[in-house]
Amino acid sequence: MRILDSLVTSVREAAVFNPDVQLAPACILWPDRDRQWEAVIPRLQNEMPELLVLGDYEPERKTGPAIWLRCVIAGLNNPQVTQKDADIKSMEESLRKSAPSAENITPIIYLPGVSRHDLRAVESCPAYLKPLAELQYLGVIWSQVNAKDWTILAFLKSDQGGLGLDVAMDKATLSAMQLSIYRLLDEEVELLRGKRLDKDYFNTLLTGGDPVRDLLQWLDQGDAFRSARGENEWRAFVEVCKSQLAFHPENDGILAGADRLASHEGPWKPVWERFCEAPRRYPNIPAQIRRCQPPMDTIFWLTSDGGYDGWPQWNEDMENSLRQSLSSLGEHPPHEARKRIADMVKQHGRRKKLVWAELGEAPLACAVEHLGTLAEITSNALSAGTVEDLATTYSNSGWKADDAVLRSLACINRQEDQEAVTTAIRSIYLPWAEESARHLQNIVDKSGYPFKKVQAASIRLNKKSQDGSSTIILFVDGLRFDIARRLEALLDEAGLHVDGKINWAALPSVTATGKPAVTPLAHLISGELTNADFEPSVADTGQSLKGGYHLKRLLIDNGWSVLGKSEAGDGNGRAWSEFGDIDHEGHDRGWKLAKHLDGMLAEIMDRVETLISAGWKAVRIVTDHGWLLMPGGLPKIDLPGALTENKWGRCAAIKPGADTDERLFPWYWNCNQYFALANGISCYRKGEEYAHGGISLQECLTLELTVFAGDGGRTSLSSIEIKDIVWKGLRCKVSVDGGVASLFLDVRKEAGNSAASVAMSVNPIKDNGVGSVVVEDEELEGTDAAIVLLDADGALVTQVMTVIGGGNR
Repeated sequence: MRILDSLVTSVREAAVFNPDVQLAPACILWPDRDRQWEAVIPRLQNEMPELLVLGDYEPERKTGPAIWLRCVIAGLNNPQVTQKDADIKSMEESLRKSAPSAENITPIIYLPGVSRHDLRAVESCPAYLKPLAELQYLGVIWSQVNAKDWTILAFLKSDQGGLGLDVAMDKATLSAMQLSIYRLLDEEVELLRGKRLDKDYFNTLLTGGDPVRDLLQWLDQGDAFRSARGENEWRAFVEVCKSQLAFHPENDGILAGADRLASHEGPWKPVWERFCEAPRRYPNIPAQIRRCQPPMDTIFWLTSDGGYDGWPQWNEDMENSLRQSLSSLGEHPPHEARKRIADMVKQHGRRKKLVWAELGEAPLACAVEHLGTLAEITSNALSAGTVEDLATTYSNSGWKADDAVLRSLACINRQEDQEAVTTAIRSIYLPWAEESARHLQNIVDKSGYPFKKVQAASIRLNKKSQDGSSTIILFVDGLRFDIARRLEALLDEAGLHVDGKINWAALPSVTATGKPAVTPLAHLISGELTNADFEPSVADTGQSLKGGYHLKRLLIDNGWSVLGKSEAGDGNGRAWSEFGDIDHEGHDRGWKLAKHLDGMLAEIMDRVETLISAGWKAVRIVTDHGWLLMPGGLPKIDLPGALTENKWGRCAAIKPGADTDERLFPWYWNCNQYFALANGISCYRKGEEYAHGGISLQECLTLELTVFAGDGGRTSLSSIEIKDIVWKGLRCKVSVDGGVASLFLDVRKEAGNSAASVAMSVNPIKDNGVGSVVVEDEELEGTDAAIVLLDADGALVTQVMTVIGGGNR
């Protein structure tokens, strides 16, 4: 019961009488000398339509002078009177319609500024009040057992007719209690028992129950915060700040508050922690702090690992210091640069967890974490061992260097930051990638390239789809090994089963050559000797696959469906689809590709989930090649244009009969046609940050992913829905749509608490989508509960509220 409900009940019960020895009171008089209740009377009139008020003549508000009130009372208590004022007739009809009992209305007259004593002293009673004096005998007065008027404090505190609550008696509490009376009415009485109600409680109540939020809003909004609040709320806010934070908003001002927030000492620490939880809710606070003078009187400003993290000026100075350190790495050999980066991680790494990083004001602190990973991985060179050794080491850990480069670049926006990070990357990553590429190229010179050409029409099958039916091949252009690892992690987090297989791209590592090589019909494709664009053709007809039309036709003619980017098919047979174009974005954006990869991978994951939802049992993700990315540009190597028919970034077709020292490699589609590949990670074009076509682990080693729907995946569970609920006594029967494999049914008092189960046993959902359980305790019939579906691991899949024994809530 709310305080409001208790108050209404108490006032009305004043009219209770013994009909055997008493007449019904004509009215209930409510004297209130100090006008403590006056602010909530309009609200109480909504709860008590019989409540009239002594005051100016405003009948629409049930307010009028004493003589008018006497006429209303007379009319209500004497239905036989036929000649009545129109307002009194309207009042009578209104009260009889809205009063709890139309046959027994006891009007209540609220008397603001009037005490019980004023009524008792009839002879000296003010003239405006005299018409009501007689009503103290014809009616009753709502008062305490000691005949004193009910004040707010007395009603809350008294255990004789009041609520018996523990209320402080100091002046500040009484003032705050008076100000908060409107909101106090909605408080639950039982929740207040045993609780000390003091000034802080009442002020917090008036400010909405969250003084820390209010303080942050004031620091953020300034005068607009005060303008949006009433005078009582503002006064309560000030009192709360004074009491809990030893801070006076009016006297101290916003800048003093911003200063204390930045220092976040003592009671201001939880205020700072709240700001850090959601700093974007208070966008103006950082600017307010910047207007304050930070504590510059210490030599530990730039070296401290704590104590100043509330100051954006400190974070800015730390960023400037880190930028200078990163920019100087080009002056040091790789091993020394790696050591310096490790030191930077120790000094600045913690800042990536601070509020300034979340606000995007510590990009270098975020980037240096990934540069630390890059330094660690590149400390182990990939310049020894066999091709199998290289593939194993790179697939286990080497790819993380490429990933760290991209992640560090994704953190930055400003040109000066990009230049600093670029310097760091080139100082340790460029020589590492160069060494590994040259070692791989030397192996290929001696032992040949490890790619094995497809000799028969087949696709790799998993034991879950042995016959190859219900399998779709999804081609993603430029899905480099490290990016495939990111995608694999996303799919795994979504609850999908993912198998990976390492492949080598066809040479040269360009789309024209590599894409046909990963189709299921590579054995039906060949290459012409005169082809300088690395575009193969249909073996039987000689039709070029350039443009994609004849490749699509070849797939369809051999029993493969070809699905567009927005088509999902019906999940039957075999299909080919293309989605995503990382390679195109890389050529267009250069190093800025790093900033867009997460969004592109999210789209690819959505595409996979759509295909799984459409019924495909397996989605096989293939790609044509990887790529090299070097901010600031790959090293330039010269190849005269007179020697080439076609020159790309990392490969070139040499003119027949031309004399060159370039290393030549056979084309994948025709071993009698050769082309040149750039040495190391060099590029035939100047200023290229993104390129492919040559031989390096980044360009040639790819990861093929085969995805299967998992029992606990987001895709398989998102569409699950409890459709029909039928109670027969204490047996609950449900129907489930959207896939029912390994689902279990339970009924609980608390959905997320397995110990709150009220079912005799947790039962599986049958293959037809129907399940049932029995509630054990008959006394629970008619109470609220949750019907829950669980996966095989006991995790909550979905839920719906119900009433035990009685259908949906």
